[in-house]
Amino acid sequence: MNILSLENELRSNPYPGRGIVIGKTPDGTKAVTAYFIMGRSANSRNRIFVTDGDGIRTQAFDPSKLEDPSLIIYAPVRVLGNKIIVTNGDQTDTIYEGMDRQLTFEQSLRSRTFEPDGPNYTPRISGIMHMEKGAFNFAMSILKTNNGDPASCGRFTFAYENPAAGEGRFIHTYAENSEPLKSFEGEPKRVDILDDIDDFTNMVWSSLNEENKVSLFVRYIDLESGSVQTRIMNKNQ
Repeated sequence: MNILSLENELRSNPYPGRGIVIGKTPDGTKAVTAYFIMGRSANSRNRIFVTDGDGIRTQAFDPSKLEDPSLIIYAPVRVLGNKIIVTNGDQTDTIYEGMDRQLTFEQSLRSRTFEPDGPNYTPRISGIMHMEKGAFNFAMSILKTNNGDPASCGRFTFAYENPAAGEGRFIHTYAENSEPLKSFEGEPKRVDILDDIDDFTNMVWSSLNEENKVSLFVRYIDLESGSVQTRIMNKNQ
């Protein structure tokens, strides 16, 4: 699989939906994750990211305009010891609670499927990062229908041990902006990562479709010291 330009991937798709990137900086010193949300409806666009302990949660920008909160208000990022969980829904809590009971990442997701928002049936995408004594590995998951059939759930997990410096993996909910929306297909895309958190944050944010982008979270973790840098971008200010 060739390494792709994350900037080009984002610019070429006006609506990838929600996306997760996990990887390592080119100098090999930092683990990286990014999570973005987009929206086409007024309800989906009426959101911001706010900090919540070591993680983040979504929040209505204008509470008076909040309609159905069930699929848009959740904690996308939570920290469990030396693990960081990143997802596009409330399965963040499912993974956190499962792994806290010594279940694996994959086992924790067995109780969940895709989102009940037919006819799109948005996939649930999830990532888990594990860092210990300078070592780093991660896994990604997608739960989706079989070609739009809600009677069948496909469960796919991709694990990456000792990821290469300067590259990451990118998974997102929708393959293209269509009606109904088509789910992401295949292995998470191999994409480039930048050394500087601000350069990376600005690149991702500026590459997302201006009309549809809502919020972006980026975190860099120093693999030796454990120090953390975090950036949050919200279209609604």
